[in-house]
Amino acid sequence: MTADMSQYARPVQQSVYDAVGGQPFFDQLVDRFYDGVADDPVLRPLYPEDLGPSRSHLAGFLAQYWGGPPHYSEERGHPRLRMRHAPFEIGVAERDAWMDHMRASVGESDLPDDIRTAMLDYFESAASHLINKQPPAPPSDSRRLPIS
Repeated sequence: MTADMSQYARPVQQSVYDAVGGQPFFDQLVDRFYDGVADDPVLRPLYPEDLGPSRSHLAGFLAQYWGGPPHYSEERGHPRLRMRHAPFEIGVAERDAWMDHMRASVGESDLPDDIRTAMLDYFESAASHLINKQPPAPPSDSRRLPIS
């Protein structure tokens, strides 16, 4: 006599990495993104002349982040996004330009709505977290009375 154990089985949840088709999806996403960056007057000066390594690093990081193999960490160590981006002045304009290209790249992908939303939410959060340059303070108005 064999017991039916199916009632105790948990459904296996598929990672985003597997749901989108694995590494090829992330390679294509990043290629479309960097095709836009290559001609962007705000972002292009922040990148090295050869965008190949940047493409590879971002595709590897995203694949790992979304549930793929840990190749990025094996090759480069912990992602440490803020530390890796600290040498570059990233303000609201840079964040917005980066997001414009990433939104366009995600928009060209054939993704289920829940995955599209999760990716865009993550990109918005991560890009905002990397801002390290504040806008200049507005000029003071010397005509105002001091508050006492």
